[in-house]
Formats: sequence, C-alpha cells, structure tokens
Amino acid sequence: MRAMVFGGRGTTLAAADVPAPRPDEHQILVRVSACAVCRTDLHILDGELPSPKLPLILGHQIVGTVAELGANARGFAVGDRVGVPWLGWTCGVCRFCVGGRENLCARARFTGYQIDGGFAELAVADERYCFALPATYGDEEAAPLLCAGLIGFRALRLAGDALRIGLYGFGAAAHIIAQVAAFQGREIYAFTRPGDAAAQSFARSLGASWAGDSTALAPVPLDAALVFAPVGALVPTALRALAPGGAVVCAGIHMSDIPSFPYADLWGERVIRSVANLTREDAADFLALAARTRIRTATSPYPLADANRALDDLRNGRYNGAAVLVNPR
Repeated sequence: MRAMVFGGRGTTLAAADVPAPRPDEHQILVRVSACAVCRTDLHILDGELPSPKLPLILGHQIVGTVAELGANARGFAVGDRVGVPWLGWTCGVCRFCVGGRENLCARARFTGYQIDGGFAELAVADERYCFALPATYGDEEAAPLLCAGLIGFRALRLAGDALRIGLYGFGAAAHIIAQVAAFQGREIYAFTRPGDAAAQSFARSLGASWAGDSTALAPVPLDAALVFAPVGALVPTALRALAPGGAVVCAGIHMSDIPSFPYADLWGERVIRSVANLTREDAADFLALAARTRIRTATSPYPLADANRALDDLRNGRYNGAAVLVNPR
C-alpha cells in the first residue's frame, strides 16, 4: 500500500510502498478515504512529542470503511464507515480507566504516534476505540471532527457553564467548537494572529460576537478562555481577560513555556487547566451532538502524496479550517 512515512526528527514524510497491515484480535482494517491534518502532527515532526514509533505513519483523524475484521472484532461489519481518533488503546485496569478518566491512562497508546495512522491507503485500529459517524457528513468533512472537534469539545466541557468564551487561535478546533458554543447559546470572542483579517471574518461568519488580534483586550470580561494556539505567552494574556472565577483551558498537547505573571492576575478564584487527550465518552457525546447541529467543517483537500505541503500550509496558516488528505475511492 502507499503511505507517507516519517523516519525521524529533521526529516519530511517520504512516499513509500509498505506492506498492508493485518488486523489483530480486536482490530479492524480500515480502507482510508480521508484523514485530517493536525498540529499534533507538526509537534511529532518537530520532536516536541517524545519517543514516537519509528518509522511512523502519522494521522489520527481517519475516516474510512471496514475492509477486514480481526478474529474477535464484533462491533462493526465489513463495509461499515468508521472514524478513528487520537486515543487508540488504554489498559482498562488502572485507576484512571476504572474511574472514567481513560484519557489519563499512563499506558495509553495513540493513533499516528505509537500506532501507525491514516496518512496511508490502509490502517488498522482497535474497534473498541472507533466510532460510527453521522451520515449527514461526507468523508472529507467528517475527518476534522475526530480530533479538532473532539479536543475542542473536551475543552468546552472543562469550561463548565461559562457564557462568555474567548477562543485563542482560530484554527481547526476553534472553528468547530465556536459553532457548538453558539448552538448552546454562549457568546464567542475570537482571537487570531495579529492582523489576520481573513481569520477574523471567518470567525464572525461562524457566530463569533467579536473577533480581533490575540494581543487585544476582549470587549467584555470572559468567563472562560480556550487556548488552542501552542503559544505559552497567550496564557497570561487570556488570564487577564477573565472575570473572577473564570478559567483558562489550554487545549493543546504541546505548548511553549508559559511566562511568569503576577499572582494578582490569578487571584479571584481564576483557574488555569489543561486538556489531555479524550475519552470514548467524549467522542460518543460529541458525535451525537454533531449529528443534531450540522456543524460546518471548512476543509482544504490534498492528495495523500501532498502530505508535506499540507503540513507546511498548516504551519504557515495558509488556510482556514482544516487540511484533509483524501484517497480516491
């Protein structure tokens, strides 16, 4: 099968013919039709996430059809459409798994990181961590739901009942979760790269009450700020934008160092917290919500062979929404 293979830090992805994977006991073989590109892929390429499987096939927002079942795979049938997210396996027995916090499992394994992912024609995945997708979404538009949507949804959940929400970094995750928050009756304030008028207009088109530069002050005190940009310097900025009792939720898997800030900015029962991965409950709840709300996912398609160009365009902010690698059926 054709795949884009990562050989290690300092290299780009190489197109290669590799043996087709075979599904183990609880796995399914998925014929990949679409796989969205994520900033986490860049963090792996840049060595900011330690010890990836090497060589590695990146990609953890996979949409495809089941081509083969493992010996004990019973949840799907050949021909079913499935989505494969970042969380690929957990131990099921640690205190976090037993307590409903499998996203914190120390032995967890992740798609496109410790498990080969979807920058390929075929992928295997544990069926227990795969999901049926709403029929109202095509393959390309469904792919960003599987990480950008899921991580944004978990970040929004951790914001509690916040009414006024700031989104710092208006990329793939923010453009999805802005629509969810608007559907829930919340007010959205979008913060983009300085001078990015196109992104600000895009945010307003998706329901933002206000959009401006990330260095600007919000027009009102925020109840919560969701930081999607991997820029630690935005955390004190977002903290200063909060009303008392508000929370800054850092939604990225990697972030540059957060600079020091005065205790007075934190005082007033303000909170800083992070999002770590996702749970299967998050996925089930979000996909059910997506089926009801008909979220618009803005996508830029690329053929599989152009994965390096898609990653470079992501790095340099050349599109709004999400890049998606597509394989012809």
